Amino acid sequence: MTNEPVSAEPCCRICHAPLRHTFVDLGMSPLCESFVPADKIDAMEPFYPLHVMVCDQCFLVQLREYVSPESIFDDYAYFSSYSTSWVAHAKTYCEMIAARLGLGADSQVVEIASNDGYLLQHFGPLGIPVHGVEPSGNVAEVAIEKGIPTTVDFFGQGLARQLVEDGRAADLIVANNVLAHVPDINDFVAGLKILLKPEGIATLEFPHLERLMAENQFDTIYHEHFSYLSALVIERLAKMHGLAFVDVEELPSHGGSLRIYLAQAGSSHVRSPRVDELIARERKLGFDNLAGYVGFSDKVERTKRELLSFLIAAKNEGKRICGYGAPGKGNTLLNYCGIGPDFLDFTVDRNPYKHGRFTPGTHIPIRPVEAIDEAKPDLILILPWNLTKEIVSQMKHVADWGAKFVIPIPAAHVIDPAALPESSTAESGTSSERPAASAVANG
Repeated sequence: MTNEPVSAEPCCRICHAPLRHTFVDLGMSPLCESFVPADKIDAMEPFYPLHVMVCDQCFLVQLREYVSPESIFDDYAYFSSYSTSWVAHAKTYCEMIAARLGLGADSQVVEIASNDGYLLQHFGPLGIPVHGVEPSGNVAEVAIEKGIPTTVDFFGQGLARQLVEDGRAADLIVANNVLAHVPDINDFVAGLKILLKPEGIATLEFPHLERLMAENQFDTIYHEHFSYLSALVIERLAKMHGLAFVDVEELPSHGGSLRIYLAQAGSSHVRSPRVDELIARERKLGFDNLAGYVGFSDKVERTKRELLSFLIAAKNEGKRICGYGAPGKGNTLLNYCGIGPDFLDFTVDRNPYKHGRFTPGTHIPIRPVEAIDEAKPDLILILPWNLTKEIVSQMKHVADWGAKFVIPIPAAHVIDPAALPESSTAESGTSSERPAASAVANG
């Protein structure tokens, strides 16, 4: 699909003020999920800017719409069910929210960006009717095969009205890791208000800007993430569209996320003190002032230099290195740092859709997980670092040949699985973790 050129003068997607201030510039990068088939390895790949800006009026951190969502999600490579921990997270949520809201056979749950049914499948045993909305046809097909009714479309006011007309007004709307993915964020939130019943609740999960900045998670920036969200921004959005921000939970998922609860303004839902406490904390961090966003770019550049220094030293010592995972965030990291097959012999992924393909831009071959056992590399760079605990637990046997794991974020460091206690699965901060620079010399 041809994309319309961006305007010469960028404007904020919430308040439409001119955008003048850079948050971080990661240069040019291909679409993070555009894995390259073997027969297209010599074809041209389009690269787009990853230049993130911050609005000086509403303080939304945002990427311009260089690429349309239709281009990104038409044939999507991400299937949520391939992450065991994410499916478990979804199951726990469904059981919690069903009890909290008293959902039953007369209720209606609608999930926006329902992917392959990884979450909605857990409401079936509870006897709660569900409906999914998923723009990627190839992913939605998997959910439909599971018996989960799914509309293949993008969500906004138009689709919300249609769902209400079809009798699907929601007692619960679930929208995990989608709010950041929509360029017209006002249309999306306005659609939530239309779809939500008078006493309904919408819960939305997304990576928290505070964690992105504090833990240097620059690799979570890619073209399908149009917005990088704070509680301050959510408060503004909710009020703009007749919704109330009534509760919030801070979650460890995706490196640190928020789960926010929205209700209709004027409903009986009482605002939790946690909302005001979080907003106060963000104000103290300077999120309501441009000065609060200064310095992040310098931290990112330093991390790039340190990771490359580590990999260069390892290769100079004859170390064999491969990757684990081929996530979107990994492709931002690989392209920004210039890490290709000259550093990583290959990477592996549990998703068979990616096998035999190559990472976008850097052209690292993607193989099944078993390829690690065959190659027996010395170092394994974990690209989905947010799943480090799960991956190290599953792959602890690489210690049999002396392999170690390299975690790139927030700064390059090494985990030696041989040094982990039997009960440990590499919780951050264990004594088995060492700064990468010293680990090369010692290991």
